[in-house]
Amino acid sequence: MSRFPILYWPRSTKSDTEYQTARKLINSAIGEMPNVITGDLNVADVFAEHPDAVIYYPVFYGSTGWWGELLGGNAIVTEKIIISPECQLMVIEHAKNTHGHKTGATHQLFAAEIYPTSGFFKKMSSEIATVADMLATDAGTILALFAGRDKNRFVNILESTGNSYLGCIGRY
Repeated sequence: MSRFPILYWPRSTKSDTEYQTARKLINSAIGEMPNVITGDLNVADVFAEHPDAVIYYPVFYGSTGWWGELLGGNAIVTEKIIISPECQLMVIEHAKNTHGHKTGATHQLFAAEIYPTSGFFKKMSSEIATVADMLATDAGTILALFAGRDKNRFVNILESTGNSYLGCIGRY
């Protein structure tokens, strides 16, 4: 099966050792250098044009909101690749290309719309899921990403606190 590797790099590539390391890791993993996008990335448009694309999306230490544009785009995080202590690549594929991929994956990435109260976080113990990222919305709610192992327990606790489950965006 032909793959179309894309490295999204939202900052300057000039003299960036993490960028160069990312390209080398992708090349050694799949045998070809990735196409590079440095401007805006629309995941749904990429998959519409290249359904077999694999997007390598960097998440830098301290950054927030990297996953929000995946919602509704049939995009699934299938793997994480550590580049450095400050950067990891999220490997993103179209959901239809991931059947059977990473069957041994233990962690899932759950997206939810929450009203973050102290009671909510007390109820959502680290045994069920941990907060990976949060994004504020114009409507005054928070879109949150959680990493966990048990989808059913996560959804039950989330809904029992009056919050909304948006879906699973990946596994690793």
